[in-house]
Amino acid sequence: MGSNFEPAKNISLYIQIKDTMIKRIQEKEWPANSMIPTENELMAEFNVSRTTIRQAVSILVQEGILEKKQGKGTIIKPSVFVGSLGKLKGFAEEAIENGIYPSSKLLFVKTSNNLKYESSMLKLPKEEEIVVIERLRFANQTPIAIERSCWPYCIGKMLIDQDLNGATFYEILEGNGITLKHAKEKITAINATLLEADLLGIRGGQALLQMERLSYGNEDRPIEYTTTKFCSDKYHYNIELMR
Repeated sequence: MGSNFEPAKNISLYIQIKDTMIKRIQEKEWPANSMIPTENELMAEFNVSRTTIRQAVSILVQEGILEKKQGKGTIIKPSVFVGSLGKLKGFAEEAIENGIYPSSKLLFVKTSNNLKYESSMLKLPKEEEIVVIERLRFANQTPIAIERSCWPYCIGKMLIDQDLNGATFYEILEGNGITLKHAKEKITAINATLLEADLLGIRGGQALLQMERLSYGNEDRPIEYTTTKFCSDKYHYNIELMR
């Protein structure tokens, strides 16, 4: 394979190679379940040492993007979902950009006026009802995340009557004149409860990546508080830093 790789200054070579490899996976140049080129092939293509290639591959293995198979080589794991920090997008939008088919299963929907923490996050009066929607999210029919979204009733009522197994919340809101302007996110590592593990098809206590999002609409008003718990071996964030 020919290479257009041109190393940039001030960025470690193995990081640049790792990012190039991620791009090839995202663009399906390296399909899921296929073998990546051998170390010798990668060394020749990128014109770097074996140590540099091993550093790049090791990071991708740690992040759950690649998997080493004893006696076979290194393969691309399926259903790796790569999110991008800095862009306000919904799950379905990110999935489609990754070439992944998104789908959902509604776990429950309810209204409540007894959610003190969520009310404080959304800056709502204590007596105002909140719409809570919990869904299991799938990437190519593989369960990847549990999503719990909370909305002020005046916003959430636009969603309740939709088919919540397939609804794309942001598109529905924008179709009703509600625009999300910006959001704040917090990312933490947690361990799956037995119920969460059962839903996601993993072991109890396995690591999850929890993302809390508070989205703002017109007049800087909070209109969405969502907590999404991702399987850490099927999802990671891609962050580009400039200096």
